[in-house]
Amino acid sequence: MAKIRMGILGGGGGSLIGPVHRIASSMFDRFEIVGGVFNPNWKDNIRFAKKIGLNEDRIYKDLEELLSKERSLAEDKRIEVVSVLTPNFLHFPMVKRLLEEDFHVICEKPLTTSYAEALELKKLREDKQLIFAVTYTYSGYPMVRQMRSMIQDGIIGTIQKIDAQYYQGWINPVIHDPESRKKVWRLQPEKSGQSCCIGDVGTHAFQMLEYVTGQPIKSVLADLNYLYEDNVMDIDGTVLLRLDGNAKGVLRASQIATAEENNFTVAIYGTKGHLKWAQENPNYLYHGLEGSPLQVLKPGHEYNSDAATQSTKLPPGHPEGIFDAMGNIYHGVADAIANNPREGSYPYLIDGVRGMQFIECVIQSHKSGNQWTEIK
Repeated sequence: MAKIRMGILGGGGGSLIGPVHRIASSMFDRFEIVGGVFNPNWKDNIRFAKKIGLNEDRIYKDLEELLSKERSLAEDKRIEVVSVLTPNFLHFPMVKRLLEEDFHVICEKPLTTSYAEALELKKLREDKQLIFAVTYTYSGYPMVRQMRSMIQDGIIGTIQKIDAQYYQGWINPVIHDPESRKKVWRLQPEKSGQSCCIGDVGTHAFQMLEYVTGQPIKSVLADLNYLYEDNVMDIDGTVLLRLDGNAKGVLRASQIATAEENNFTVAIYGTKGHLKWAQENPNYLYHGLEGSPLQVLKPGHEYNSDAATQSTKLPPGHPEGIFDAMGNIYHGVADAIANNPREGSYPYLIDGVRGMQFIECVIQSHKSGNQWTEIK
């Protein structure tokens, strides 16, 4: 079977997420990276392309040249899907042009810098009927998919409480120095968008809660922390959540949780029991049932669901990590492009759209004096 021809925008040089996407795309032998624009500086762009062994003929100076040159190629030669790994403010203009020119898209989150932009992309994608994934990476972990399957099967009963925490500490060393924080693009609204902490890690927690529960969050009440009056971007926040019925929850996100690394945890409590998962120890899913000993579920075993089994590459006892999670998302995208989609195998465009709505509702709630704000 021929591999899917992939292009990449961004992700070159010292990019954190670039290697994750490149390695993930290779895991199931479904994609071939054939070209792209890795850096706005031409010399750096070419140098990086040579480093990863690409043909210089398919390395372009900018997106418009890529679109023009690729569209001139025969259909069985041109790039089919493009991964967008650039800073947030470039997502919307790049993705819009890709959709207009009929390319499938894989885009980093947050999807755009505004909900209005996200809705525009939603309409365009629906008109074009193209495949569009937003890389909420953690939904690719096998035991996250196992959690989702168990909740769907009613094993913990009716949901009554949800809890997500995403704590990092990486901004703490720079936030206290006005000059240092000016150099961080995530603290610059013109590049990052309306939000730093909630937009970066809070949306991961929001998407995760909706993904595993299968229920939309209906309204939020938020209290954000900017720490300094001259810092216009949130770096910490607590958000109360309401679902359908009487179910409620809390989402806590921070990038000034001193000395924390990537502490992302999710807990779902039902009428019969609970499920807990932690990103820093992702091969363990904790299942508590009323009146029974705590159980620990792990990948690679026959007791897991089909969704978890399809996302597991190694025998039991072999840890799978962030590269594997992203690889599972790419695998889901490949199946969709091949007209064999698997439900829940990758985060859809609508997940990115709801993420943008969540960001704006959280900001609105905070600015209105911590009022409940509906996510419609």
